[in-house]
Amino acid sequence: MHGGFAVFDRDPQVTAWARAAELQARDIAADPAVKAANLRHGETWFVGVDALPNGPDGSIAGVPLTGPWQDHITAPASWHPAQLSIVYPGYPKQDMGESDANHRYRITRHAAHVDGLLPVGPTRRRFLLEPHAFILGLPLNLSDAAPLMVWPGSHRIMGAAFRDLIGNRDPSTVDLTEGYQAARRHVFETITPQPVLAKPGASILLHRHLLHGVAPWTATATAPPQGRMIAYFRPQFSAKSWLAAD
Repeated sequence: MHGGFAVFDRDPQVTAWARAAELQARDIAADPAVKAANLRHGETWFVGVDALPNGPDGSIAGVPLTGPWQDHITAPASWHPAQLSIVYPGYPKQDMGESDANHRYRITRHAAHVDGLLPVGPTRRRFLLEPHAFILGLPLNLSDAAPLMVWPGSHRIMGAAFRDLIGNRDPSTVDLTEGYQAARRHVFETITPQPVLAKPGASILLHRHLLHGVAPWTATATAPPQGRMIAYFRPQFSAKSWLAAD
């Protein structure tokens, strides 16, 4: 993957999967209880972790999960339920309890992050608790709103920083907070972020160390009434494999 990410052209099999998933997604996001549990940032983002009811083989409503990205990954033995990420007009609004600094970072830096580094405790120290093998994004509807943002080549900077910080220790035991923040600052100073727009039937593959986020919803953005929908798979593998340079 050049720059740590790839966007694969529309494929009939991926299109069929996205169509089936989008029909399920509409019902899921319309359920009042599910919606209430998943809305964030002033009800402008439906986080939808593990919300799609795909099978262990990745299929949904009998439509198999397959596509051109398969030649570039090692598929997991079992696919987890995909995240259903939906963004609505006005994203991001500020949640109650969210600091001004965090809200500003979400706007100016698109909430840039590396997946799997989770905040722990009241001081929100960052530890590798979910070592993802890759991130596979499958757009479910046609929209140019709140695009995925990537920092091309940032996976090399971030990966080198993680290896320096962790060394031979168990990655899950190492507080990565300051080193992670310093590496992000270096990325911001040296790399220009790039929007990634893709239509249903296309597929997006990200390196596990790639810095990425979501841009704010602009006044000229277009999307269906259901919001901008993308399904994300993030299979987990070993922390040792996560740390490796590749």
